[in-house]
Amino acid sequence: MTAPDSTSAPRLKKLIRQDVQSMHAYAIQDSAGMIKLDAMENPHRLPAALQAHLGQRLGALALNRYPDGRIDDLRHALADYAGMPEGFDIMLGNGSDELIGLLAMACDVPGASILAPEPGFVMYGMSAKLQGLTFIGVPLTADFELDEAAMLAAIAQHQPSITYLAYPNNPTANLWDDAVIEKIINAVGAQGGLVVMDEAYQPFSSKSYIDRIAKHRHVLLLRTLSKFGLAGVRIGYLMGPKALIAEIDKVRPPYNISVLNYECALFALEHGDVFASQARELVAQRALLLAALSAMKGVKAWKSDANMILVRVPDAAKTFEGMKQRKVLVKNVSKMHPLLANCLRVTVGTAEENVQMLAALEKSL
Repeated sequence: MTAPDSTSAPRLKKLIRQDVQSMHAYAIQDSAGMIKLDAMENPHRLPAALQAHLGQRLGALALNRYPDGRIDDLRHALADYAGMPEGFDIMLGNGSDELIGLLAMACDVPGASILAPEPGFVMYGMSAKLQGLTFIGVPLTADFELDEAAMLAAIAQHQPSITYLAYPNNPTANLWDDAVIEKIINAVGAQGGLVVMDEAYQPFSSKSYIDRIAKHRHVLLLRTLSKFGLAGVRIGYLMGPKALIAEIDKVRPPYNISVLNYECALFALEHGDVFASQARELVAQRALLLAALSAMKGVKAWKSDANMILVRVPDAAKTFEGMKQRKVLVKNVSKMHPLLANCLRVTVGTAEENVQMLAALEKSL
């Protein structure tokens, strides 16, 4: 393999957008040999019998052919699983990340912008910037609640094309006040924008917006199977009024969901009881973790409706490194936003993983 030609670097810099050159790539932490509690994954693998069954199904697929009408079987299965309302349709993405990018592409008209509360999911801002759109981040309150006045003022001033509301939010893991959400949705609708309710953590949440979505023709519901238990399969889905989904679907690449991905997803939905049981176990473990963290001196833990818990410690960098030395990997979010000063985000793991995480945390404070 030949070494890179250093003389070509200035030429390449002229080809790559300046704003892209100033960005940082999405960082994935090295987790080799670690208890991995940094990415909100379901820690439970498929039971051995189901692994064998799935392997047989995947082995029989026609990998020499492009994805076929079986993709519609998955769309219908997801619609049933989610309880999608009449008159709505569903669009699939390679994870919800792709759908967030496609939404920015579809709504890229002159003067368009994207708005979201902060701290929030980084892909909202990244997708806007990559598409050349303005991103408006509106700070949450000190307790990570929606700032109603600031949100309504920003919507009136910027008239965003898309407003994201994560339900529950990442990385704060909380659900926001329903009355404030409705005011925001109505304000966005009055100026002709779209609202995307992002329910990535729906399997662990006490609430969903699905039962209210039919009231609004400008609200889309975004979900993923990653937290369900298929983070490695990469299936996201977007639900909304048929006419609206039909327009957004025009920018979706053909064959964006592979035959392996959709067959894995169909298999998982057929065995939904297994994944539902895992979610219940993680919710139970979350309660135990919250109790233990709340009793720990020097630690503040926020209530969670997701499979993660946000904690504040006296020194996030020191604690993070100490836990890492003890082979427990969490996420240091302390530099993501000023409101997250000295905060770590901890994924809810198995009972054994959680015991080891708590021990590592206590020794690292």
